[in-house]
Amino acid sequence: MHARADIEAALLRLAPRIPAHEFGAVVDHALDSPALRTATLENAAWLSLVAYVRHSLTDYEALLADGYDRDSARYFVAAEIETILAGWGVRRKLTAEE
Repeated sequence: MHARADIEAALLRLAPRIPAHEFGAVVDHALDSPALRTATLENAAWLSLVAYVRHSLTDYEALLADGYDRDSARYFVAAEIETILAGWGVRRKLTAEE
């Protein structure tokens, strides 16, 4: 299990311009997700960040509700995710699996 301060530091290195209200939600997700407990700090921060943006700031959930499969929905929101992340200072790019 990661300490909150460690996840916060990893997230700030990854997304130095993330808004404060988004920051807390991403950190909470990283700490609350059982799947991220065994990930490295950087991977936990990254995966939590991408999941938060995808589910909260794009039409991903609406696409799923409209019947798109997961991979198709991810494809359609990938550019929007990249734009949001770039605005927060993220230099890392999404992979096809993310």
